[in-house]
Parts: sequence; structure tokens; C-alpha cells
Amino acid sequence: MQFESVALQILSCMAGLLQQFHIRMSGIGGLKMNQIELKALAKINLGLDVLGKRENGYHDVRMVMQSVYLYDEVKITKRKEPGIVLSTNLGFLPSGEGNIAYKAAQLLMDEFQIGQGVDIVLDKHIPVAAGLAGGSSDAAAVLFGMNRLVGLKLSQRELMERGVKLGADVPYCIMRGTVLAEGIGENLTVLPAMPKCTVLIAKPPVSVSTKTVYEALDAQEITEHPDIDGIISGLEKGDVRAVASSMGNVLEGVTIPMHPVIAEIKKEMMDAGALGAMMSGSGPTVFGLFDNRAAAKSAQKKIREKALTKQVYVT
Repeated sequence: MQFESVALQILSCMAGLLQQFHIRMSGIGGLKMNQIELKALAKINLGLDVLGKRENGYHDVRMVMQSVYLYDEVKITKRKEPGIVLSTNLGFLPSGEGNIAYKAAQLLMDEFQIGQGVDIVLDKHIPVAAGLAGGSSDAAAVLFGMNRLVGLKLSQRELMERGVKLGADVPYCIMRGTVLAEGIGENLTVLPAMPKCTVLIAKPPVSVSTKTVYEALDAQEITEHPDIDGIISGLEKGDVRAVASSMGNVLEGVTIPMHPVIAEIKKEMMDAGALGAMMSGSGPTVFGLFDNRAAAKSAQKKIREKALTKQVYVT
């Protein structure tokens, strides 16, 4: 496969978004694979509901997940020496066992007794701690890449079964596309593709701890639940307006009081003509669905002019 440009690319949200990892492989004479490069896609939540908490601390959820073409680049190279060497372009991120991508490689090495080492290079473009599953997507890419590089021949389902040991979003990040996630996020059902639209993504200059958000949610009584079935119905009809009007995220009630800038960004998007605007995941990233690209560009300009955030992308 031809590997696309390594520059950050953000494309329109559209029906039929590619669900497979974009890869480039290299080796000796094309016979032996020594290196693999992949794109780890970000995700947004079109809907997020929390149904309860389990004894192990995980939460039962019902979510509609959607891949967007904003990605990290992941390069994995075989090395003669044993062990894992991980590096990233962001100096504040851990490079050892504190990094979920490192844990993904370690999981496979331990289970299959892989003696050969690997170098992992993460070129991060997805905002960190943003509700876009950047870390989980990196881990998914490492699982996928190690499977190819070492020749483990694990199926997608087998990779997903291992991914859930690393984090609830990792199985989805292996599957990708438009998906209903249930259980703790590991029970996945493919949905009809998202109708063509323009998506505006804005990440305010604050970071949110998912653990803190869920702990705060546990202390509250959830009185309103998002219309997940309405989102699914809109997808089945190919009606982006129906999808947008049904969107909801139960975590907004926790995160927005902590960071009111999220509400300000949502308002700017809606005032500019968004069909719907919502926080993704536990936040703080906000996205808006538009049927008019010019309106999305206008919202992008206003958000920047008001200094709400510099990280705002029209996709």
C-alpha cells in the first residue's frame, strides 16, 4: 500500500470513512519486514450515556463513536537488542511503562515470548487529554503493527480482546468507523456510516482527567440521558440533522462546570450555524456538525478571535 503524506491531514467527515490502518511497510528486498508505519485516528463521541458503575470501578456505557481523520503517526522498527524503546515528539509524555503504547507492545511480547526488541516512535498530533482517544488509538496501532511486524497472525477480534486489557477505548480504536459501544466500551456493533458533513473540532487550552470526571459523576444523580437510539435512527436514515438533534453527552454536566470555556465554544459553534455541538468524551474537546463548510470556517475564525483556543480544525 502507498503510505500517504506524513504531514497532519484532516479530511471531511464522510460516509465510508476508511476503517483500516493506513500503513507503510519496509524491509530487506521486500522479503522481510523490519519496519511498519501507521496512522492512529482520533475519535469523537456522537452520543455518550453512562448506565451505572461496576464493582471493579469501570462504568457501563452506551456510546456512538466516530473516527475522524486527525491522527498520530506511529512507527515501529525491529531492533536486535531485546526490550522496548519508545520516543515521542512531546517531551512531557512518559516513554516507559507509563505510556499505553509501551504497555501494548509489552503485552504482546510477554504473551508470545517475543525475544526481539522494537523501537516505537510516536509523532503526536491528536491533542493530549482531550477526549479524542489519542493514547488509546496509539495503543491500538501498536497492537496492529506488532501483529503484522512479528507475524502473530491474530485476527481483529483477538487484537480487540487484548486491547480491552489496556483500556476501554482500545478495542474501538482497533475497529474504527461508526460504532455503537456498550458494556465498558468493549461490546461493539458497526453502525451505518456517518452522513457527509463538515466537522469543526476545538480543543480549549485545559486538560481533563477522565478519572476525575467519572468520580464526580458518581457523586451525582443522572436525571437526563442522551437519545442514543435517536442518533442510531438518524444514521440508519442517512440524516445528519437527525443525528445532530439527538446528540448528547452525560459527562457535560460534570466537565463544563469545571471548565466553562467548553460552553462558550459550543455557543460559538451553534451561533455560527452548527446543526449540533457537543463535548467529546470526558472533554474538553468540543465538536460541531455543519452542513455548510463556510459556516464552520466562520465559527473557527470567531473562536480564534475570541482567544477561546488556538487548536481548532475544520475537517
